[in-house]
Amino acid sequence: MEKLRVLIVDDEPQIRRVLRPSLTASGYEVQEAASGHDALMRISERPPDLVILDLGLPDIDGKEVLRKLRLMTMKTPVIILSARERESEKIAALDLGANDYVEKPFAMGELLARMRAALRLAHAADAEPATVTAGALCVDIPKRLVTRSGQNLRLTPKEFDLLAILARNAGRPLTHREILRAVWGASHQDDVQYLRVFIGQLRAKIEDNPATPRILLTETGIGYRFIAD
Repeated sequence: MEKLRVLIVDDEPQIRRVLRPSLTASGYEVQEAASGHDALMRISERPPDLVILDLGLPDIDGKEVLRKLRLMTMKTPVIILSARERESEKIAALDLGANDYVEKPFAMGELLARMRAALRLAHAADAEPATVTAGALCVDIPKRLVTRSGQNLRLTPKEFDLLAILARNAGRPLTHREILRAVWGASHQDDVQYLRVFIGQLRAKIEDNPATPRILLTETGIGYRFIAD
């Protein structure tokens, strides 16, 4: 069975030295690029199955690498490595098409789990999920039907649209702007407080304990993530 190829794009040798043996031991074929231009050349020659991308590169900004990568392919998952204080850049990267982010310093187990989730989503991208489940919750997207422990839940049309966009992207953090544009349109993409109200209404209907949600998680400063089974 051919190994999945992972491209590490990071100018810090110590980061690459940490990542390479762990990814190799996990069964991945690993490539490295220390600059944005080198990364784009490698991607154009032979697109990897997944890219781990640092935003702070020495030649061109990591977001520009991501933008150009997305012009070449929309399918390759991209996981951002980012310092905690660069929250605005993480948001911009997610808006540009990154699949997830991991903060530096990071735990290898978390990174590997995020990689597996991103690859699963990429492999399933061609098949729209008919239903998404999270514990006792079942979201039937084509039928616009939501049940919890077999009981129908009464959701408004906008509440369902909001839940559906999150469920379709289960496991992936969606930014406030992504969600607002998809559900309410571009003219509402900055109405973050409006979105928080709807998230609160949804949690009250689908969570066992809305105060400590386990399905609709808040990504602080970023947006929200739906956790499926």
